[in-house]
Amino acid sequence: MSRFDHDLRFEIGFASDKGKRADNQDYAAARIGRPRVDARRAAVAALADGVGGRQGGRDAAELCVRGFFDGFFGLPASLGAPQAAARALSAINDWIVAQGRVDPERAGMATTFTALILDGRDGHCVHVGDSRLYRLRESALEQLSEDHVMGRGDLSVLRRAVGVENNLPIDHRKFSLRPHERYLLCSDGVHGGLRDASLREILDQRAAPDRTAQDLVAAALAAGSADNCTALVIDILDAPPASAEDISQTFDALPISVLPEIGAVVDAFRIDALLSDGRYARLLRAEDLRTSQTVVLKFPKPAVADDEVFRRAFINEAFVASRVRSPWIAETIELPPERQTRLYSVMPFYEGETLETRLRREPPISLEDGALLATRMARAIATLHRAGVIHRDIKPENILLLRDGGIKLLDLGVARLPQLDDFPDIHAPGTPSYMAPEFFAGAQGDEATDLFALGVTVYRLFTRAYPFGEIEPFTKPRFGKPASLTAKRPDLPAWLEGAIFKAIAVDPAKRHADVLEFAFEIENGARRGGPAVARKTPLYERNPLLFWQGLCALLAILLAVSLFRR
Repeated sequence: MSRFDHDLRFEIGFASDKGKRADNQDYAAARIGRPRVDARRAAVAALADGVGGRQGGRDAAELCVRGFFDGFFGLPASLGAPQAAARALSAINDWIVAQGRVDPERAGMATTFTALILDGRDGHCVHVGDSRLYRLRESALEQLSEDHVMGRGDLSVLRRAVGVENNLPIDHRKFSLRPHERYLLCSDGVHGGLRDASLREILDQRAAPDRTAQDLVAAALAAGSADNCTALVIDILDAPPASAEDISQTFDALPISVLPEIGAVVDAFRIDALLSDGRYARLLRAEDLRTSQTVVLKFPKPAVADDEVFRRAFINEAFVASRVRSPWIAETIELPPERQTRLYSVMPFYEGETLETRLRREPPISLEDGALLATRMARAIATLHRAGVIHRDIKPENILLLRDGGIKLLDLGVARLPQLDDFPDIHAPGTPSYMAPEFFAGAQGDEATDLFALGVTVYRLFTRAYPFGEIEPFTKPRFGKPASLTAKRPDLPAWLEGAIFKAIAVDPAKRHADVLEFAFEIENGARRGGPAVARKTPLYERNPLLFWQGLCALLAILLAVSLFRR
């Protein structure tokens, strides 16, 4: 079973076998809320294991799951998932208790019950008994339910079950859903026959949910399980993005602390190297001790700017990461709230270097390579623009060149975003040398200002210089005619200078309609015009001093010859 619902996408697989028992007293099912039919839009996967040795164990299991579904989906959405689940399960428990008392054939019937509720970005575990819910996250397996048993092995006895008594205590646990997680609901025939290491190994093979469920049941039976074996496997393919309010609440609760040293461990991240040390933040490479993944941690510097500005930058990056997923945009890894104890962000570690670092090396970037980079940068920026995001700080330092030839657009901390308040005017975003003229007149930034910054970046890509000169902070520059591109790089064609000069036009109305039009002009020009024929650089350009010394010497010789003839 698969489903796409309000950006929540998941797949569910199922397998069950009676094993060595005469019949199968397990019952498992899944149900998705239906528009205009159910009050709730959540999805629920549930498993019940009829208590062995009791009459009507199978009936209790099936009645419990079906009754829970009817009760839960019939309650209004205004009632939170935990309250709706508790009310639904309590009601079916009372009904099963009553049936066991009035029906001799069902006397003492009881069942375990474990459910996974998928409700937007949240997951809920509702649990009674010794069926289990597991989560596989980044290859680490965690048991989310607690067994209600006394004793061990064959001598274990259930402490709690549906249908035993009224006023049933119900376990509830809430957690965030993340893409690429796997959840396993299983009866004790599965988890009793397989160690956690074996469960993790089978789940981590990442076969389709149906196949994984079948493999788990088969492995449990092969390991000697004598009980019914049932497994439900749920893959979370994608989860809804976090709301601005959710992100703000998360970051507002985190303190800004002293920067950690190399070798320190922060929230199970071991820091092993300094990557960059900027004015406002420090980037550190670290190893996630829980997953062995190499990551980058971005820590704000205390006492440089006020907390509001710091938090706004981190909220921006998290907000964009939750809504824009693209091979061109650097990701931000969302941590469970219970893991993060201070303000920082986590990103994957990408092998490569920034464009600014590349510009410091010889040889200069060729027309072919530069045109390819320019079009890729434009497409990355266009991805943001389609999502309503304005970057506002495009520059070579924020372009990461990957070793495989791709790029990543970095640092969305000062981006202008829909649904979020902007920075205070005193903390105007951007880097002066890349800022469009309208920024200096108080504009907040739009697609045209990002295009201007891209044009300056492409100019620098080829020349290592700024078209309007380097602009110092807190100055108000005058924008005249940009310095000629072809004068700095005579090997480049005139059409390239024309395309860049249009992107950095002082009047926004004279720029390209968008960054993709600029990309098309660069791409089309490179394909049709090709690189200019390289000419031999004259001595005057290669060594002006030697040129003038030689010219003076020649003039001196000619003057001497003229005087000699006289």
